[in-house]
Amino acid sequence: MHIAIAGNIGSGKTTLTQLLAKHYKWEQLQEAVDNNPYLFDFYKDMQRWSFNLQIFFLNSRFEQLLEIRRSGLNVIQDRTIYEDAYIFAPNLHAMGLMTTRDFENYHRLFLNMENAIQPPDLLIYLQAPVEKLVRQISERGRDYEASISIDYLKRLNERYDAWIEKYDKGKLLVIDVEDNAFHTDPEDLGRIINSIDAEVHGLFPMEKAAKKTETKPAKSTVKVTAKGAPSKNGAKAAPVKKR
Repeated sequence: MHIAIAGNIGSGKTTLTQLLAKHYKWEQLQEAVDNNPYLFDFYKDMQRWSFNLQIFFLNSRFEQLLEIRRSGLNVIQDRTIYEDAYIFAPNLHAMGLMTTRDFENYHRLFLNMENAIQPPDLLIYLQAPVEKLVRQISERGRDYEASISIDYLKRLNERYDAWIEKYDKGKLLVIDVEDNAFHTDPEDLGRIINSIDAEVHGLFPMEKAAKKTETKPAKSTVKVTAKGAPSKNGAKAAPVKKR
């Protein structure tokens, strides 16, 4: 079983990865941050180091996916290779921080890699407004993140929401981070775990209601908030809140 957690910078991916790995007693694959030789330089000069950084992340994520397939272990993965290719690299290119030549080279490499990988069995998307991201980035106090601009986070959020709306590679669980304090509230974490169990074992709390909705067989979407039961909509991804 391969569960991957997606989300913008500061959305809580690493925390949820650790909590779920502890609960299920599964392996966890963290994003390559501490051992990343380009990250600090990138935030000081994005235009100079954008291509280097994205290639490093792409390769490290590809290595993780090969290891998942080789080992056959149950894994919780912090961030996906798709986010690199469909969100971060295109965003840098659109902002003029990555040249068209470099972006096209990067994208061709990703397409070759994509032919050799399998998508996660379940994708969990941590959806959060920019204000929430800013607060959580500030609270964790990483020096190299101090220069991240609100505009940069906003652009990423827009791309995340657009990507999730069209995601069709498998099951999808959307967690509203603004209304879910899973990092401190055991009940909120329990709701997430129950929703994961439902997706993994096919035990949907809203199954009867869901049957009334036209669905696409290849896609299943659940949205979880702190209040109330999870809602399931197989027709398309959960609606994005207006900000």
